[in-house]
Amino acid sequence: MRIESIRFPENYHRAMLSFQSNRREFLRMGVAGLGTAALEAAADDGSQRGAGWGRARSVLIVFTGGGQSQLEMWDPKPDAPEVVRGEFAAIRTPVPGTFLGEHTPRVAALADRYAILRSMSHEDLDHGSATYLALTGHYHRVRSGNPSVSPTDKPTFGSLLARVRPTSNFAHTAVHLNAPLFSPREPAPGQFAGLLGRDYEPLQVGGSLGDRIAMPGLTDQPGLPPVRVAARQKLLTAIDSYRKRLVANRHFDNKDTLYQQAWRMLANPACRQAFDLSQEPTALRDRYGRNRSGQSCLLARRLIEARVPLVTVMWNHNARGQDTAPEETDEYGWDTHNDIFMALRKHLLPRFDLSFSALLEDMEDRGLLDTTLVVCMGEFGRAPLVAREKSFAGTSPGRKHWAAAYSIVLAGAGVRPGTVYGATDRLAAYPRTEPVTPWDIGATIFHALGIDPHTTFTDSLGRPFQLTEGRPVTGLFG
Repeated sequence: MRIESIRFPENYHRAMLSFQSNRREFLRMGVAGLGTAALEAAADDGSQRGAGWGRARSVLIVFTGGGQSQLEMWDPKPDAPEVVRGEFAAIRTPVPGTFLGEHTPRVAALADRYAILRSMSHEDLDHGSATYLALTGHYHRVRSGNPSVSPTDKPTFGSLLARVRPTSNFAHTAVHLNAPLFSPREPAPGQFAGLLGRDYEPLQVGGSLGDRIAMPGLTDQPGLPPVRVAARQKLLTAIDSYRKRLVANRHFDNKDTLYQQAWRMLANPACRQAFDLSQEPTALRDRYGRNRSGQSCLLARRLIEARVPLVTVMWNHNARGQDTAPEETDEYGWDTHNDIFMALRKHLLPRFDLSFSALLEDMEDRGLLDTTLVVCMGEFGRAPLVAREKSFAGTSPGRKHWAAAYSIVLAGAGVRPGTVYGATDRLAAYPRTEPVTPWDIGATIFHALGIDPHTTFTDSLGRPFQLTEGRPVTGLFG
């Protein structure tokens, strides 16, 4: 077939230029009906929870910032024209009729252990605001942009969980690893406590490499026995009592919160040990991959074992780090405007295939998938048209941002393994069935934890907010 003869859907090229103008298509797919469904769910008295309710003790989010390409990974279209399907072939999985991209053979071999949700869809087209949407379940007031982090932001999922159901098993209810995610030059909003304040901030941990503990400050210090630590804490308490006589100062308050969090971690040996990767066998560390992504996934498993309720791994710490370090695989993000096939083949997919498959296998072997909901997702997908963009580095074609249709993966906590939820059209451009939004994923997370997604909480000023306006995707559970 000649490329000139391809018939794209009506308004396809206009959508490629500006998805914001494509609201009618979005409504046509039935997403508008989700608002009504959410209102109906909000009116539920709680007597009918649905499948998957309360199956998760913990949630592990693997966040692939920058936008994984559904066409090269989770939703290949081998029968589409080359300008749509790209250079990679599709490979079979153990699930009949389900194919994945050829450069994820380990993940493909595990397709009978997770569910692929292929009909994700929303309207935000830039990394910062879309990351905010993905990790809070709310659109940012600045749509399709890269806004700065603000204290008035909606809280990230982990902060919400800390507000409505804080844990007593660990020093923190939520931990972010390989964090924060830069999109691309400053931290993306949506990763922090926002309007809830410092008390509900997730613990942010940077890259985990080498044989050292992921947080060196938690190791026992020579010449500093517990009795001296206790004496220092008493001294700090005395200083704080004087400080409280001073005029109220927000910076002092923040410091006090951080001190309290640090004391809780130092006082808990299990908490300190959870961050010590040197306790893991060398072979297992190699299996995860000796890189920031792989070791962060391994650390996430250790934190889940330590009963941290919500762990988020920023699989890459920059949505587009390849611009400044094109030879450093650890710096690559999924924002592949140009050179997509080189970036995926050489840098992104081998590392992801190794670490994500290791995480799933390790979690299952240890029985952690029974009580842990694993969600692998990004902020959006990539466009169903291969083309070179002059405004970006690189010499070969890539794919633009695309939020109208993309894929995520879920496993554990009662999710039906080996299933595909939702479907896209022949170009992977729009959902054909079962459209799902980021706020629905937020609702699914709280639903799996046994928390009503429409629970109301208040901020420090007493203002009421709802956890999410979404509806749990109960069809994922069996």
